[in-house]
Amino acid sequence: MDVQRLELLRELAERHTVTAVAKATHRTPSAVSQQLKVLEREAGLPLTERKGRGLVLTSAGRALARSATDVAVALERANALWDEFRNLATGEVSVVTFPTAGQMLLPGVLADLADTPGLVVTCADLDPELSDFPALTAEFDIVLAHTMRGQPAWGGRGLSVVPLMTEPLDVGLPSHHRLAARASVSANDVAGEPWIGVPEGYPFERILHEIEQQSGERLTVTQRFSDLRLVESFITAGLGIALVPRYTSGGGQPERLVLKPLRGVDAERQIVALMRPDRAERLAVRTVVESLRVQAARVQSKHTPR
Repeated sequence: MDVQRLELLRELAERHTVTAVAKATHRTPSAVSQQLKVLEREAGLPLTERKGRGLVLTSAGRALARSATDVAVALERANALWDEFRNLATGEVSVVTFPTAGQMLLPGVLADLADTPGLVVTCADLDPELSDFPALTAEFDIVLAHTMRGQPAWGGRGLSVVPLMTEPLDVGLPSHHRLAARASVSANDVAGEPWIGVPEGYPFERILHEIEQQSGERLTVTQRFSDLRLVESFITAGLGIALVPRYTSGGGQPERLVLKPLRGVDAERQIVALMRPDRAERLAVRTVVESLRVQAARVQSKHTPR
């Protein structure tokens, strides 16, 4: 069976429609359909079937698509081995991130890799809650994503997952707040405060629910924002308190905003790099991921609770 046609089958398994595969591979939908028919003849079994106006994979098609992933991984591994012999981490590596991870990690990564000949790193940012970040691995080599403990959104997708860091989520207070002198705060301490929350359904919302459960009080959420800088502006104006990520908060104004660890509540997020398993084999991609790990360690080493 032809490797390129196998790759089209894999793309159909991940993108679900012939139109999406055609767009991603710069073909026409009819050309994709014709190639899949040729692959079906080569395989000797039905690989797709009609469902409504589209195509879906048969059980044989799904099995072969998984094999296509194994083939792609093997080919990239062979290429990477050759690149290692030549010591060439070359090519373009695309990275997409949510804003705060990009702020923490990407400037240092690009500075570290600036002198690597032939390696080009291109970056983009997207809102972490408005997109299905694991699905972006079809478009980008490396996807920086976050999740709350026990809530990974990429399980069962066959992705390579590289943990980068754990970032605590602290309670942000204006510097003149009655709790500002405390070393830490509890759910009971903050339950009666006005809160600046996140849009409903965002992962941080789970922590607010846990504060309610521990304190026995319903939190008063006066405003909801997804942008960290907007949240911070409301905190420093004395309009409420909020959960903020420890390493990326402050906005250069520590005299106006203080962070306090939240005792007794599991308030932290996991930041990871997601990749298709074949792309994860590329030497250039592995080089960028290693730089991300180094930069994450640097960020964590120079931050302590305030």
